[in-house]
Amino acid sequence: MPSKPVDPHEVRAAVEAVLPWLAGEADKPDRPVLAAAVRLSLRTLEQVAPGRSVEVRVPPFAAVQCVAGPRHTRGTPPNVIETDPRTWLELAVGRLGWAEAVEDAKVTASGSRADLSTLLPVLRF
Repeated sequence: MPSKPVDPHEVRAAVEAVLPWLAGEADKPDRPVLAAAVRLSLRTLEQVAPGRSVEVRVPPFAAVQCVAGPRHTRGTPPNVIETDPRTWLELAVGRLGWAEAVEDAKVTASGSRADLSTLLPVLRF
């Protein structure tokens, strides 16, 4: 079952707090600020694409299961996407395209359903 719905204003505020960093205009945000932006944007993805066939991991902050399809219950999921917090946030807000992120090895994606290109960005600024 997906987590409770996120407040769009809370998501927007959390992500807006890291936008200067993403633009190269500020230092890396404090860990709690970065964690909030990652977690809330991932929960937004979870709501946009409910399901359990793909696991999206952004260590060390969060992982969600999303995308309709066969449910994974044990071991390593067959469809896994993993990236760092900065890359995830750039994807989430549309500052980086999916194909470019995969091609540049900023994202690892394995499995036939591990393609978020049609779901991104999940937030627009």
